[in-house]
Amino acid sequence: MKYLLTNAKVYIDGEFVNTNILVDGGVIVSLGSDIQGDGATILNFSGCVIFPGFVDVHVHFREPGFSYKETIATGSKAAARGGYTYVCTMPNLNPVPDSVEHLKVQLDIINSDAVIKVYPYGSITVAQLGEEISDLEGMAGDVIAFSDDGRGVQSADMMRDAMIKTKALGKMIVAHCEDNSLLHGGYIHDGEYARAHGHRGICSESEYGPIIRDIELVQETGCPYHVCHVSAKESVEAIRQAKKRGVDITCETGPHYLVLDDSFLQEDGRFKMNPPLRGKADREALIAGILDGTVDMIATDHAPHSAEEKSRGLEKSAMGITGIETAFPILYTKLVKTGVITLKKLVELLNTNARERFGIGSTIAVGECADLTVFNLNEEYIINPEEFISKGKATPFKGEKVFGKCLLTMVDGNIAWQDNE
Repeated sequence: MKYLLTNAKVYIDGEFVNTNILVDGGVIVSLGSDIQGDGATILNFSGCVIFPGFVDVHVHFREPGFSYKETIATGSKAAARGGYTYVCTMPNLNPVPDSVEHLKVQLDIINSDAVIKVYPYGSITVAQLGEEISDLEGMAGDVIAFSDDGRGVQSADMMRDAMIKTKALGKMIVAHCEDNSLLHGGYIHDGEYARAHGHRGICSESEYGPIIRDIELVQETGCPYHVCHVSAKESVEAIRQAKKRGVDITCETGPHYLVLDDSFLQEDGRFKMNPPLRGKADREALIAGILDGTVDMIATDHAPHSAEEKSRGLEKSAMGITGIETAFPILYTKLVKTGVITLKKLVELLNTNARERFGIGSTIAVGECADLTVFNLNEEYIINPEEFISKGKATPFKGEKVFGKCLLTMVDGNIAWQDNE
């Protein structure tokens, strides 16, 4: 298809410019205010902004194995509705992608059902049990990186071996940092809310301890290393100091950790995720980390569950929330419109930095794939989970009034999402 996108502000090379975009054959063929799109379908986006499609390096699409929670089809369509054109799917699946044979099950579904570009992780260890290294060499050509997300690698020796092999393959370790010996049955942050309401808490050291351990291993092995869903102030500081020493480390945090803390908790499973919402000081440290470049990117950790699994309160509900359809409007409303960060900075956190680190994503330029998304930043609405495309409806942002509605997402010049209104 041939499309002419007109009358919008377009994010190009860090600036917002008034230009039209001509798309033909899946690529951007021309940029300019006086383009003649002969034979093109004209899409008028007056008053809107066009961004390069967002990149989410941390999602759970649950298939194969748990399609009652989410599928590649529903997850990728939800991602498109959120403005995402590239995502990386975590390996806590059945079968776990720990071999070429097991990975192929997921790849076949992606090739058949995904409406955006989906890149799977291979697991670090067989069945994510932490006892034996997966077939890293066999999977290397078909995975974005290696992760045991959902579980932390408990053994330093196991992680060292994985790093040595991963570095030799030119890949990256993407680590869920969690020390099981420090959990003690906890399920929310070990903070004021937990103490006031009689809940068992998860201490911050269970996160930052493994990060500190792995930083030493990265210094020893030279393996590229990325930390998942950073939530604690000590984690931010450990990563900051490691970067100052030249360690090859990057990290992500989630939208919820930037705009919520444990003072926002309610006795409801939609506030339960792992790592948990921590204290106000942790949230402030994450924002400081974004501002000074310690925190490289924002990833949703989109983790859908069934309604029944999220209906059991804070103690017994499953860990994880739905996030990919709400990430941009929440961040734009809570951080950009309030002056905490600029819109340019938000694009860097949702596209540029992930593209540079993970090697996926696109820019808006002639010759580039037409992977882009269009938002009306002035449209105000209330988040209603019942309208989600995702099968997961549990979000702490239910009922929030936000700005920024996705009108269209295009992948390789094809419309993956279009708002019918």
